[in-house]
Amino acid sequence: MKKKLNEGFTLIELIIVMVILGIMAAVAVPKYIDSIANAEESAENAVISSIRAGLKQHANNSLYSDGRATWPDNPFEVLGDAPAGYSATDNGLDGNGLEQLDGVADSDGEWTFDYGNSRITHQRADNTRYSWAYDKGTQTGDNAGIGSLGGRQDL
Repeated sequence: MKKKLNEGFTLIELIIVMVILGIMAAVAVPKYIDSIANAEESAENAVISSIRAGLKQHANNSLYSDGRATWPDNPFEVLGDAPAGYSATDNGLDGNGLEQLDGVADSDGEWTFDYGNSRITHQRADNTRYSWAYDKGTQTGDNAGIGSLGGRQDL
């Protein structure tokens, strides 16, 4: 006597598995996108914190060497290693060091310093752009003093 064995899955079983996978994907994708945004924000915060620390160190060094605390024209000058995506040649200056009108980040992961508007700019992978106002302060005269580095602003 031969026994007939059923092998494989029924159509209903396959449909139920597909529905479950669809539900899991619908829940997971937004969480993944949020985690990417949080990671990019954390990376931005790390770069800006490094710049702030570098500016303090630069002010201390210039106070010691020149008798006056000053900040540089470009805040990225204070970093030992510039962040990935930063290019000194794409920061509001042309090849001759002359100011251009637009030094805003325009590609994913790019960091720039916009000399024309005195701001740091960054573009995230989702094409959102942010900026931080930078003021080097007054570098000469009796009222000389260091400037300020503002908080994150939508661009």
